[in-house]
Formats: sequence, structure tokens, C-alpha cells
Amino acid sequence: MISVNQASVAFGTQPLFSDATFKVSTGQRVALVGGNGAGKSTLLQLVLGLREPDVGTVSRPRDMRIGWLPQDVVDAVGESATVLEHVLEGASHVQELEAKLRRLEKELETAPESEHERLLTSYSSTQDAFEQFGGYELESEAQRVLAGLGFAPDDGARPTSELSGGWRVRVALARLLLAKPDLLVLDEPTNHLDLGTIAWLEQTLKELPGSLLFVSHDRDFIDAVADIIVEVAAGTTTSYDVRRGTVAAELGGFQAFIEQRETRLTQLRAARAQQDRVIAQQERFIERFRYKASKAKQVQSRIKKLDKVDRIEVPDHKALVARFGFPEPARAGRVVAKVEGLTVRYGDLTVLEDVDLAVERGRKVALIGPNGAGKTTLLRALVDEVPIAAGTVELGANVEVGLVDQHQAEVMDLTKTVLAEFQTVLTDKHRTQNHRTMLGAFGFPGDLAERRVSELSGGERTRLGLAKVMASPVNLLLLDEPTNHLDLASRDVLEDALQAYPGTVILITHDRHVIRSVADAIVEVGHGTATWYDGSYEELQERRGDVPGTAAGAAPQRPADQRSGSRPVGADGSARGGKGGKRADAEQRNARYQATKDLRREVSRLETELGKVEKDVAYLNHQLADPGIYEDGQKVKGLVERHGAAKDRSAELLAAWESAQSRLDEAEAGLEVG
Repeated sequence: MISVNQASVAFGTQPLFSDATFKVSTGQRVALVGGNGAGKSTLLQLVLGLREPDVGTVSRPRDMRIGWLPQDVVDAVGESATVLEHVLEGASHVQELEAKLRRLEKELETAPESEHERLLTSYSSTQDAFEQFGGYELESEAQRVLAGLGFAPDDGARPTSELSGGWRVRVALARLLLAKPDLLVLDEPTNHLDLGTIAWLEQTLKELPGSLLFVSHDRDFIDAVADIIVEVAAGTTTSYDVRRGTVAAELGGFQAFIEQRETRLTQLRAARAQQDRVIAQQERFIERFRYKASKAKQVQSRIKKLDKVDRIEVPDHKALVARFGFPEPARAGRVVAKVEGLTVRYGDLTVLEDVDLAVERGRKVALIGPNGAGKTTLLRALVDEVPIAAGTVELGANVEVGLVDQHQAEVMDLTKTVLAEFQTVLTDKHRTQNHRTMLGAFGFPGDLAERRVSELSGGERTRLGLAKVMASPVNLLLLDEPTNHLDLASRDVLEDALQAYPGTVILITHDRHVIRSVADAIVEVGHGTATWYDGSYEELQERRGDVPGTAAGAAPQRPADQRSGSRPVGADGSARGGKGGKRADAEQRNARYQATKDLRREVSRLETELGKVEKDVAYLNHQLADPGIYEDGQKVKGLVERHGAAKDRSAELLAAWESAQSRLDEAEAGLEVG
């Protein structure tokens, strides 16, 4: 359908990528993945014809209809139309067919009989096309798409000028989905979307009649939608089929990509090692006989051959692990943050009403819910940054708060280097630590620490802000959308850092992979309430009967319009004012969950602790494998002792986990029989 063939692009003398090759066949969903700055957006521009490659070609059918959602789409949504009018304009080809039908009808009324056959033939073919494009259902389809993207039924009549940037992005996306182009091109489509809307979009894109090419850093979204994953790395592209083949059949989706990539990298490393041996052999010959006249011709021949060798490049996919000595924060009280009867209003708009919440020391809590539901308001209420109409907010004893949000870059000194900006928060507790190693854990290794803050991308500034806050001796970490602008590798860094962080975390994110990896409790915010659920995100989905990968209870909420509801649950998870009339199977699921809740919590706790200890063992193994470490006998002795203790603890935890899991399996089996 469309193909990029051996394309190369450079900016000045700096190559961005070369020999990039991939295709999007009819009906395929293709994801472009890679680090920030790798060239993904430039590849999209090549596909769209917005720029030409320096070398290579892009082939596309001449009559192809392409729909395009760039990251900066907000400015493209005009302010002179209503929401529904703007969306319907996306199907202008259908509206043109309708206009042609009306015109033919008028011509038939006045045309002589000799023209009727020609006009009727034209009318019939136009009507067939109109029906094929869903013309008779166009407005109802537009309303359905808007509802899926979180708009209320009467929002279609609202002027787009009233909408925030995030809601304008949804309008632009709805317009494209209604248009049903031959090829839909999306650049990070899940930005500005909440969990429920992302789940709806996944299903919609899977059912799309045309082809799809998209850039995303959302692992679950890629996993759900993509048939082909094209990785942009080491200055080129590699395509992986994640739906067909042996590995795809066994794993499928993103994990199939990881496995296939590792197999390919193993082969590349072996080929690179063989090439290095051959090159070394040739270089030894050249060095040995360089000054011998009898070998001059052979030496020159081998030098020319080496100059022509195309060196095998192996992409570096070593995971950045945020492992450094976090400063041990002051021990906070048992309850780190407590909210009672909290009500927040902006004019006549009630965002939160009569909310009760208590967060205990050491918990990792994710706030979920529709955009505009009040998640950020609740987070900022904890640091006294919003006006409170009623209720109280109280932080526990010895609580020190660190906030990571989208505005943190505004307080950075853009003239400083990354290292100097990072060092502004360090204390005497860090005196013995290597500051560059600490920065390397957050994706700023080596010379990258010497870059100016002004040169950093949005994602890099987010990572630097995260490093600064987490290196500070705070014991309550508040994060508002920290994954925005982060690529996949940086999100892994975030997950590792939050898992290792010794304090309490309250997190807002729409990345389900991050929520699953980090959170041990979920707070669902919506319609003025905040409901606490103890346990992991998967447990919440299972308890509520949600389909895996969808948002837990994330009902769409109209833009800038919240409705207050019943009083929320407290930290004990007991609901107040809930709706009655639940189905019998939902009651059974809830009963089953309650009966096994303690066992599930124990299994989850043991899994988390075991994972941390196993990471410690791996880290100590790495330390002991370093020959240089054995120059310090005392250090080696300490490492060996720590390694032995960690191994023993790992064995104890594994046995305890196996026992707890066995008891849980037996309990669940008994409930099924009962």
C-alpha cells in the first residue's frame, strides 16, 4: 500500500537515519517505536509527503486518502464551528456526495425526459457511494465517536472555542475517525486521553477499515493495537511481525517484539564479533608488513578493503536501571496524608465533594479517572495549592513533600548543565556518592550530564526533575503525569525508580503498565468522589469484572463539567452510598474477592519484596563480577556478606510466596466448587 525504501535523512552533516525501510500494507496496524530523537516523527513526515528523503524513495498510491493527527493538532481545530460541525467536516467527501445528490434531484425536476436516463444513472452511482461511506448514518456515527472519546450528548452543540487544548485534541481525533481514511497516521494519540478513552480508542482502531501508522510510547496501547512494530534505532529501522509466526503465536504483541528483537541482537552481536576478528586479523597483517616493500601491494589492498567494510552496528538496548543510594528520608508518621470532608469548588463548579482519604506510610497509590475529574486538584490539595471550600487536609508527622509535575522545568536554571542543576538539591548525605552515576540511573550517562538544561527535550527535563526530587530527602512523592514526553526506555527508568523509592508515592498517570508495575492501591476519582481500592490494578479489574487492558470504571465525563455524587469510600475500602441492584455474578465476584483479599495481599506483598531482593542479588552479582573490586579486601568482604544474606533472604521469600500462592489457589478452588 505504502512503502519507505532505503530512505536517509540528515540535518546538516549529522545523519538522523539511513537505509530506513518499512511498509504499511492494506489493513495493517504499524507502530513506530524508538527513543526520543531517533527520527520517528521525521519518518511520518516522509510517509505524508511533508518532506522528501535525502536518499531513497517513498511509494504511495496517487489516490490514497490520508488522515493525520500531529502532536501539535490543537491549533488546527478552529474556533468558529461547534464540536459536531468540526467533526462532520472530516467527512467532507461524504458531504460532497450528499450535495451532489441534492443537485441531481433538482436537475431531474427540470431536465427534459431525454436527460433522465443519464441523470438517474449518475444519481444511482452517487447514492451507492453515499451509502458505502455511511452517509445516511453520518451524524449518528459522529455522535457515537464523540461519546467514545468522552463527550456528553449535548457537547456537540458547544463551540470549540470553549474547549481546553486536551479536548480539542479529542475533537480532531473524532474528525479523523469519522473520515475513515485509507491510511490513518497518528503521532502519540494517547496524549491527553484518560484510561477509559484509551481503551475505547484501542478497540476502535482495531476495527478500523483502513490502515494505521502510529507513534506511541504506551506499551499497553502498542500491545493491543499493533500488527507490526517498526523500531527506529541505531540510525535505521527494523520491522517485527507481532501477530504472525511462532514467537507471535506464543506471546503476541509487545512481548513478541521484545523476544524477536533479542534474538536478532544476539545474531548481530555474533556477526559483529566475527567481523571484529576478521578486521583485527587484517589490521595485524597491515601493521606487521606496512614497511616491507615486498608486501606493499598486499598491504594497500587490505587497507582499501577495510575502508570499504560496512561495520555492523548493534543497537544498545541495555535497560537504564535507576539504582543508586536514595537518601534515607526521615521516618514519617503511620498516616502520611489524611483528607476529611474535602470539598473543592471553582465558582459554581464542584470538583470534589466531601472526600475522605488516608494514605499510610510506604504505600504506592495511583489516582485514576477521567480527565477533569479532579485528580490533579486532589493531589494539589495535599500541598495547599487549591482553595478548599470545606474539610481538612493534614500531613503526618515529619512528612517532607516532593512534587513532580509538568511545570517543574519552569523552575530550572536553563543556563546550568544537567549535573550542576542536579547538584542543587544534593545534601551532605550524597557526599560519598558518585553524582554522575546517580544521573546515569535516570538516563544522563557520561557526557550527557554536561549538556545545558536549555538543550533538553521535554521528556529529558521530566527525567531530570524526577532525579532531583527523588535524590532529595523527601518521604512523600507526588507525581502528576510524569510519563508525558517519556519514551519507552525512560518509562522503564521511572518504574524502576518508583519501585526502589523508600518513601510514599501518590501518582497520576494514564500509562497502565506503570500503574501495574508501581501501585499497590488505586484511588478512583470521578463525579466529585474519590474511592479507595486496596491492592493492585489487576485486582481492581478482576474485582470489577473489567476486561484486561481497559480502564477500571473510567466512565466518560464531559469536558469542564463535574457532577457531585455520593460520599466516597475511606481508606478501609468500604463503600458508602453505592448503587443497588448489582448483578448476581458481580456479587459473587465481590464475595470471592473479599474471601481471598488477605491472601491476595500477602501474595502481592511477597512478590514485590521478592522482586526487590532479586534485584539486589543481581546488582551484587554485577559488583562481584568486576575485577577491579578485588583490590579492596574490605569492600569485597562486605559485598560477599551482603550477597550471601540477600541470597538467603531470596530463598526465604520464594518459599513463603510459594506457600501463600498455594493457599490462595486452594481457597479459590474451594470457592469455585462452593
